[in-house]
Amino acid sequence: MSFDPYIHFQGNCRAAMAAYQTIFGGTLEVMGYDAAPDASDEMKASGLVMHSTLHAGGRMLLASDFPPGHAGDPQAAVTISHIAPTDAEARRIFAALAEGGSVIMDYQPTFWSDGFGMLKDRFGTHWMISAPWRQG
Repeated sequence: MSFDPYIHFQGNCRAAMAAYQTIFGGTLEVMGYDAAPDASDEMKASGLVMHSTLHAGGRMLLASDFPPGHAGDPQAAVTISHIAPTDAEARRIFAALAEGGSVIMDYQPTFWSDGFGMLKDRFGTHWMISAPWRQG
């Protein structure tokens, strides 16, 4: 069983998912509201994302913009956790996500891992990035 996060954005989904593809790699699929068979004129003109999927590392990160005419709530109280395969890769990912965002906890060694950090990226998504956990 897998639980894959679905993020809702307030108009910047396309830019966020493109940035995440640059950081994590993988294949990105994006469908706009204009692709809906019954799309209203407002939907067709919006340029907003109805659904997107980033396939990377055997997992999926899914996202959309709130529908046209709905402001939606900004992201809060949910954090995406990513355990990188190495400390060096975790540091790279943390630094890339932190660009233009705000660091909540600097990336640093912990008692459970060679590195762990928390941040809110420039798109409003909260992340916990970790090196592999220590065994035993």
